[in-house]
Amino acid sequence: MREYLKFYIDGKWVEPTELKTLDVENPATEQVVGKIALGNAADVDKAVKAARKAFASWSQTSREERLEVLGRILAEYQKRFGDLATAVTEEMGAPSSLAQRAQVPVGMGHLATAVEILKTFKFEEDRGPTMIVKEPIGVCSFITPWNWPLNQIVCKVAPAIATGCTMVLKPSEVAPFSGQIFAEIMHAAGVPAGVFNMIHGDGPGVGVPLSSHPEVDMVSFTGSTRAGIEVAKNAAATVKRVAQELGGKSPNIVLDDDAFAKGVGRGVATMMTNSGQSCNAPTRMLVPKTRMDEAITVARETASGVTVGDPNGNSQLGPVVSRVQFDKIQKLIQAGIDEGATLVIGGTGRPEGLDKGYYVKPTVFANVTNDMTIAREEIFGPVLSILGYETLDQAIEIGNDTEYGLAAYVQSGDLEKARKVASRLRAGQVSINGGGGDMTAPFGGYKMSGNGREWGDYAFHEFLETKAVLGYAPKQAAE
Repeated sequence: MREYLKFYIDGKWVEPTELKTLDVENPATEQVVGKIALGNAADVDKAVKAARKAFASWSQTSREERLEVLGRILAEYQKRFGDLATAVTEEMGAPSSLAQRAQVPVGMGHLATAVEILKTFKFEEDRGPTMIVKEPIGVCSFITPWNWPLNQIVCKVAPAIATGCTMVLKPSEVAPFSGQIFAEIMHAAGVPAGVFNMIHGDGPGVGVPLSSHPEVDMVSFTGSTRAGIEVAKNAAATVKRVAQELGGKSPNIVLDDDAFAKGVGRGVATMMTNSGQSCNAPTRMLVPKTRMDEAITVARETASGVTVGDPNGNSQLGPVVSRVQFDKIQKLIQAGIDEGATLVIGGTGRPEGLDKGYYVKPTVFANVTNDMTIAREEIFGPVLSILGYETLDQAIEIGNDTEYGLAAYVQSGDLEKARKVASRLRAGQVSINGGGGDMTAPFGGYKMSGNGREWGDYAFHEFLETKAVLGYAPKQAAE
């Protein structure tokens, strides 16, 4: 049983101002496996003040000093790799293979990427008599989700450290173990006191004061669009910068060519990864209506091969994260059935042989229309909707017919044609034929999928203010 009843503030583990606790459940067993303290506005104020105090000196450190700190963090992160993988599996149900192959390594990737970018990043630009300077924005608050917990912590923390900012992190209270270990990593790495602070808690108790605190200069939030709107409202009164990575309902357009079957199979497999709990998952597959039957056959075959079970075993999918998520997904699957979509495989209830744990059947619907609930709402589970299109123009129109714009996908044996389709999709990131894995590629969304960009050098700019120093160099005397 894990007990994390202290917060990390100003380089020390400190007692909360008032001890209230929350039980943490293992979604595979439905058993309580840990307990965390819940912070409040007073705890947030302590952490923000510590970050504000530390900013005075940390913001003035050299590139070399920050590179050294990032290197130490990366080294300590690598030492705790196994602990992090175990924590992610326990707290949110990711299969151990996924935790070790992706969930934990992606955090290492963000740290290593930040190191490489910082080595040559230009913080000053000489424009004749004027010097354009990029300076750290200040104290940042980070509110992160449970689905890729380390990815979303480190893709914020690494560029913030690199640019000279200080910060307060609130990891998800649903999956807080990896966030706790990350704070231990920061302490072991000797990050100066106050530069990194961490408070456990929920949205009302910690998220609201973090996003509204007058001494916070920037809030970076990852989560649902509904919650993101509230964060923006809370931040508005103090006119702080708000960066958000929110929901998605990403289209996956499979073109009518010889690569069709391969594209459908790839789309199903990608959709099911992490039990469908990814904001950029390709949840809407668009196929030519004339090939709908073929798509159904391939999708059924692919989904039937996806194993679900104990995340500590050899299963490809573990449970979804909580009872709340399980119930939501079940209701949306039932909505798909009630609204007349063709249930290809899966459906409501747990998979056969699993009577405990929040396991969801890999589910595929076909003959979905874009006005159906399962085509409009973000399900956040292993549920795929296949829609038909008559023409490529119609496919693009349907693909863009969503309030979201985080990601999109194109599958085709004709690369040039795929590129043209990608150019017309209104999304922050478009993947062609399974392309991915670029840690320097900007990640973020159009429309109600958020604002700002994370990852790589684009993330650095989110944490920097721009200053113009006029008369920095004297004007040349007239000849």
